[in-house]
Amino acid sequence: MKRSIALSTPVHEEAAKHLLRRDGQEDLCFALWYPSVGASRETALLHRLVLPRKGERHVHGNASFESDYFDRVIAEARINEAGIALLHSHPARGWQGMSTDDVRAEQGHAPAALAATGLPFVGLTIGTDGAWSGRFWPRSGPRRYERQWCESVRVVGEKLQVTFNESLLPTPVFGEELDRTISAWGETAQANLARLKIGVVGLGSVGSIVAETLARMGIAHLRLFDFDIVERKNLDRQLHSTAEDVRLKRFKVDVMARNLKNSATARGFTVDPLRLSIVEEAGLREALDCDVLFSCVDRPWPRFVLNFIAYAHLIPVIDGGIHLVRQPGGFGLRRGTWRTHVAAPTRRCLECLGQYNPADVSLERSGQLDDPAYIEGLSPDHLLRSHQNVFPFSLRLSSLEVFQLLRMSIPHPGHSDLGTQTEDFVSGMLHSDPQPCVPNCPFCAMTARGEQSGYSGFAGRHLVAEKMRKTYGNSRHGIFSFLAKIFRE
Repeated sequence: MKRSIALSTPVHEEAAKHLLRRDGQEDLCFALWYPSVGASRETALLHRLVLPRKGERHVHGNASFESDYFDRVIAEARINEAGIALLHSHPARGWQGMSTDDVRAEQGHAPAALAATGLPFVGLTIGTDGAWSGRFWPRSGPRRYERQWCESVRVVGEKLQVTFNESLLPTPVFGEELDRTISAWGETAQANLARLKIGVVGLGSVGSIVAETLARMGIAHLRLFDFDIVERKNLDRQLHSTAEDVRLKRFKVDVMARNLKNSATARGFTVDPLRLSIVEEAGLREALDCDVLFSCVDRPWPRFVLNFIAYAHLIPVIDGGIHLVRQPGGFGLRRGTWRTHVAAPTRRCLECLGQYNPADVSLERSGQLDDPAYIEGLSPDHLLRSHQNVFPFSLRLSSLEVFQLLRMSIPHPGHSDLGTQTEDFVSGMLHSDPQPCVPNCPFCAMTARGEQSGYSGFAGRHLVAEKMRKTYGNSRHGIFSFLAKIFRE
């Protein structure tokens, strides 16, 4: 398993305030963490700090702590069923290595932490610029605990601040294709963007445009989630889809993956076409390997799961929607709006934004939203009956969603979190609303809880997705398409 660490902006700010001292000396503290287990990556989610009390730690060049402090942390970890992390500061910038004393301190406390919590000991170092580095200390044999470096440490909230381990994820080499892009925000920002692993959930009109944009702007690793095949009704808005794809009943993710390899500007570009629904356990686990997720779906259950991921697993979710109202009699457009937002700690969640109705989640899970008779019984203007993915509007929404990624990832003098951005087609006005979640929001309460969120049943069987894979996954069209691909190569 690959390793990473994530923490919310409030936890990061509290830790930086304690560890980055004005006198320049190193300091330390402990934290409790919960696991987030993806298909190929385990992430330690820092839930809260356990700051030292008077006399529990000493600052004298290299900071040290008393055994009473560690014993107190173990007791709190047991009560909260959490793992233990040791955080300390270094008087340098960027990703930090470890001194002999650092190794001795962390390795020496790994056995007791594992015995007490069942989770490996985790170590983090913060540099003077606020950049984090991190490692796990799993048991590798009898009385042996070996360091496993993380690929990255991400801070999630108002901004997305990611520090990468150069030995595992080195700075990319850029070609001439990205000269104009790099000229806008510089090589450092581009290197950080390029190394983000980004998932696009839903490959309809919005998702296909988002994926194409990300590939062209130099993102090196994309994951595509969609279980549906290309149909004729998709051709007015589905980027890259053709009549041949309809005839051969190709999956949307396969069509996009094939074409993105031609569009991508990053060297060593990787795209993972996943014929999965985000509401399936396998789809959820694949999504937990990502650093950012784009929500390009219009159903309540997928949005519900993505909302859970954004807070419980600290993976920001960029979401949006389109709403059109025709003139009476169908002659012209009366009103049109589209809006985008980011679900992440300190930001408003998708449920509080009204992006889905919790009652509709149960309806979808029961299969009623896939029953044509039930859908026909809804009022014509009901959101579940609207199919308003008109390509020009989808194009505008897609660009605003990508702007949300840039706003929280690229250094700039403005605000990173403008909240929900709503644009009106008739007036041409763009409004921002940075409102927080409602009091006692359940998703805020599960921030950084990961596998210990206390909630079950977010994911489950998705019968429609299973049927699509069974019907078309091994069809004669799929086999012929695969053979044709082999001969072309």
